[in-house]
Amino acid sequence: MLKFDEIQKRLFEEVADLHELPEGAYNLRTNGKAADRKSTENIEIISKEDGTGIDIRIKDHTVKQSVHIPVVISESGLTETVYNDFYVGEDCDVLIVAGCGIDNCGTQDSEHDGIHRFWVGKNSKVRYVEKHYGSGDGTGQRILNPQTEVYMAEGSSMEMEMVQIKGVDSTERTTLAELEANAHLVVRERLMTHGTQQAISNYHVKLNGEDSSADIVSRGVARDRSYQKLDLKITGNAACSGHTECDSIIMDEGKILAVPSLEANSVDAQLIHEAAIGKIAGDQLIKLMTLGLTEQEAEEQIINGFLK
Repeated sequence: MLKFDEIQKRLFEEVADLHELPEGAYNLRTNGKAADRKSTENIEIISKEDGTGIDIRIKDHTVKQSVHIPVVISESGLTETVYNDFYVGEDCDVLIVAGCGIDNCGTQDSEHDGIHRFWVGKNSKVRYVEKHYGSGDGTGQRILNPQTEVYMAEGSSMEMEMVQIKGVDSTERTTLAELEANAHLVVRERLMTHGTQQAISNYHVKLNGEDSSADIVSRGVARDRSYQKLDLKITGNAACSGHTECDSIIMDEGKILAVPSLEANSVDAQLIHEAAIGKIAGDQLIKLMTLGLTEQEAEEQIINGFLK
């Protein structure tokens, strides 16, 4: 990745674990422009005609292949909205890595709003990883507002890993999904806020087909005077199963609001929600401190384990 400066290289490493150009298909975006791109025989990346984003087309029967589409911003004052559409064929098994990193050392806000839409074909399996990261010592904010839409055909499955651990001042994540018969969705969200940061996560999953299922688990840590809101909704429109879980640690003067919502429109819909918000248990701190850790070190150990 010699064409990128050191800040951009670090951001790519943070959000996509890229230390060099990835194998497989990729589209790397820096400061509002496409920086590098590669399609493969089975995965084609095409710019939209209106210039607002890209289409990613994955052929039927594509297995054990990946596509990376991370975005990094190192300019203060840059604001962009990008639309990326994924068309996953039938009987596929693929990894999709997205994410955005912003380094803002200036006085103006920098913002990236990524709208990702997925059409997952019959019997296909997708693993999707989206990481957000912020850095920089400027007074301008680092803002990320991702929106994800997922439409899952019969027999398909999707596993989503959504991570935001450091440096993002404001984010509102909206995830919408519709599942047909025997489709399965798993979401694992990990989130930490500090300072005066604000993070809002909205999920609405519609289980439309028989034997469809969704399992959504969000783990969050709110430190200092930060604020988190978790709004998780599952609608069961058929014989289906759905589970949501909010598990949060609150510290200092942080605030957390959990808003669970379940809607059953079928007598055979089985929907469950669990929620827990609390501080770090004193006995956990004492146990680690007896092993030689300071109180701060013990807190960090507990938080790191909680957000794994």
